[in-house]
Amino acid sequence: MTNTESLGAEGTISSTAPPEQEKAKVPHAGLALVLILTAQLMVVLDSTIANIALPYIGSDLDISQANLTWIVTGYALAFGGLLLLGGRLGDLYGRRRLFMSGLTLFAIGSLLGGLAQNEALLLGSRGLQGVGAALAAPAALALITTTFPAGPQRNRAMAAYATMSGIGAAIGLILGGWLTGLDQPLGVDGWRLTFLINVPIGLLAALAAPRVLRESERHTGWLDIPGAITGTLGLLGIVFGLSRGGQEAYGWDHAQTITSLAAGVALLVAFVVIESRVDHPLLPMRIFANRTRATSFVAMMIAPAAMFAMFFYLSLFVQQIKGLSPLEAGFSFLPFSFGIVIGAGVSSNLVARIPPRYLSGTGTLLAAISLFMFSRIDVDDSPSAVLAALGAGNPLGADVNYWTSLFPYILLMAIGMGMVFVPLTLTAVHNVRTEDSGIGSGVLNTMQQVGGALGLAVLSTVALQFSNNRGDDIAAPLHEGITKSGMDPNALIPGSDLSFFQGALFQGTFTSGAHAAFLVGSMMMLAASAVIWIFLDVKHTELATDGPEGGVHVG
Repeated sequence: MTNTESLGAEGTISSTAPPEQEKAKVPHAGLALVLILTAQLMVVLDSTIANIALPYIGSDLDISQANLTWIVTGYALAFGGLLLLGGRLGDLYGRRRLFMSGLTLFAIGSLLGGLAQNEALLLGSRGLQGVGAALAAPAALALITTTFPAGPQRNRAMAAYATMSGIGAAIGLILGGWLTGLDQPLGVDGWRLTFLINVPIGLLAALAAPRVLRESERHTGWLDIPGAITGTLGLLGIVFGLSRGGQEAYGWDHAQTITSLAAGVALLVAFVVIESRVDHPLLPMRIFANRTRATSFVAMMIAPAAMFAMFFYLSLFVQQIKGLSPLEAGFSFLPFSFGIVIGAGVSSNLVARIPPRYLSGTGTLLAAISLFMFSRIDVDDSPSAVLAALGAGNPLGADVNYWTSLFPYILLMAIGMGMVFVPLTLTAVHNVRTEDSGIGSGVLNTMQQVGGALGLAVLSTVALQFSNNRGDDIAAPLHEGITKSGMDPNALIPGSDLSFFQGALFQGTFTSGAHAAFLVGSMMMLAASAVIWIFLDVKHTELATDGPEGGVHVG
């Protein structure tokens, strides 16, 4: 056996060339990183690019407020639920091939979403986008780990990747706000451009891949189809059940809610059983045997879930309660882009000198404080205040000061998440074996996306419950007040599909639900922080000498 091979824990031979040889194998390393980051930006920003457009999509395609969450959740669920399959496919058939296939499928889904004329087609296109992202994202991260040797070079590449993962969500909101606010450019509604813009980017990136990326080594094994089916459907069942439980029309005792949750749990149990028994599992349990990786995966599941709540509810709040235009709403999140660059820059510079526990643990605490402060935004949503705002034609939260109530905590949240993403991205692929690098990165992305989908489902359930309770208290006074003012409660608000009563009820209940979602999100972020402080004990010096786990060099 040569010094460019190593014997893995299961007796398989894998390439572990010295770092300088590994780097020499990949031409155009700088261009390769740019291409990978572009693709990562595209799939990440699509988690939020439609957020600003949600009120307009709902109005044009007649989608209810409860079902609007599925435009975000559907993408995250398909993305996260199939990431393990995407990672395994990359290991078996080549990561560049999967990278190209995923980008092409993503572009097709984006085209269908931009042309959708009904709710079913739009949600289906979001699912197809998620499938494409699930193929491309794990291949992208795995290509970084095999392109750049452990140490400063990989740390810088990972920092850029993590920064793009975090900044992509904010860019999605800004870009979505700008596109949504355009007055029918090219003869189409602005919100449709939030989907169509991906088509040329995805296709061009797929075409450029063979020119700057080298194909990875293929590994032998079988594709675990039963695991993919049970895992994905199990997650879908739980998210669907959680969303149904929070809706007034269904509730926790409804047959659909109970059946969906029970089926989801049963399928996930079946998934674990299958993965522990098949010879070539979709999710090798050895991935979790390393305490550092397992802790990173858990933390990266909880923290982004809370961050999704901030993006979703705050983007609706600034538009529908504060009254900002789509463009203004998008730019209100611009500080997040700067903040996450600051946080990622600080952590990437310190990760070689400070244990990642201190960086990511501090970051989650900062994010938890931000979410708590969002739950304290002061809006007078009493029936009299709602009726006064409605009579004057003003949004209920017009007096909320952006610079004192929103800006400081958007920036603080971003700095905190920047400090979380960089060290946890490094520790999540710590000592991963070469043949598992694709599936290892797939688990990392799965934790983020599935965490976001589950988190949004949980927080939407909480928000709907509090909004419904608030609605029970103020519905009668609002209806009576509108009638006494001489208006018909059932008459439509000019330029809207809502009646005066529906509009008043939404204004009077949304803030209560959003406050509850932010508060629960803050608790979730504290839970992630506790996991990091207690269990993440890897030293910073170990990251600088990272290498495939279980490899034994033979001279």
